[in-house]
Amino acid sequence: MDELWTLAEGVEAAVREVGAKLAAGRPVEPTPERTAEEAMARFAELDGPAAAELRERLSALRPQAGWVPEELDGSVPAEGEWWVCDATDGAVQYLLGQPHWAVTATLVRDGAAVLAVVHAPELFGAGRTYRAVLGGGAQLDGRPIAPLERELATTVAATSQPPLVAADPVALRRAGESLSAMAGAVLAVRNLGPTALQVAQVGSGHLALFWEYGQDAGNLLPGALIAGEAGAAVTDAAGAAWTASSDSFLAAAPGLHADAVGVLRAVS
Repeated sequence: MDELWTLAEGVEAAVREVGAKLAAGRPVEPTPERTAEEAMARFAELDGPAAAELRERLSALRPQAGWVPEELDGSVPAEGEWWVCDATDGAVQYLLGQPHWAVTATLVRDGAAVLAVVHAPELFGAGRTYRAVLGGGAQLDGRPIAPLERELATTVAATSQPPLVAADPVALRRAGESLSAMAGAVLAVRNLGPTALQVAQVGSGHLALFWEYGQDAGNLLPGALIAGEAGAAVTDAAGAAWTASSDSFLAAAPGLHADAVGVLRAVS
């Protein structure tokens, strides 16, 4: 565990440096591109160098770990040690000139996260940094964190969808049904940008719960480790153990988890 915490310090330094450069280059106004192709080309100009630098720095820290390319199918290898990273998690917000984006780096061992850093360079002005190691707890800006307990009716819940959810009609339908069910049970439902950051915020009490339908391991793994190490309950939507191959996800404060599962039980 001490080895992982030492590694986490180096990983945090890397993501902070990459995040600072991205923040300096972020457009102040929304990018004017009109089509998806134009927007992706513009994003690649900014994200490409950042992703290359992040890979170089993390590979130097852990040369025996492989590198999972940034792909949209959400899958990760089931065996071996791998870096799963996103230099600009929250590309949509980044291109719109909004602060809700992050740099994420996760070390995955045999399909499970053992180290995660989620750094949001512009959140709350000065930026916020979550980190966790398996069995070692979770921190926000160097301080231990824990979820906050509230009644379900007074909570703010968050949700999102995997990048390719439109190609998964079952997940797409469940996303709609669950949104209607949850909106009637909580104070408010929001989508606040990067999935990893939102799940991590469950661990620090900034959000009460987060749920999602569809496979999205690459985005969920860092936040899941942080939230779980902070003390949140991390499962699938039915309350069973969550793994990288699960087709749904739920993270909630322990006292809210059973109620949240009850709400999502209405989703077929």
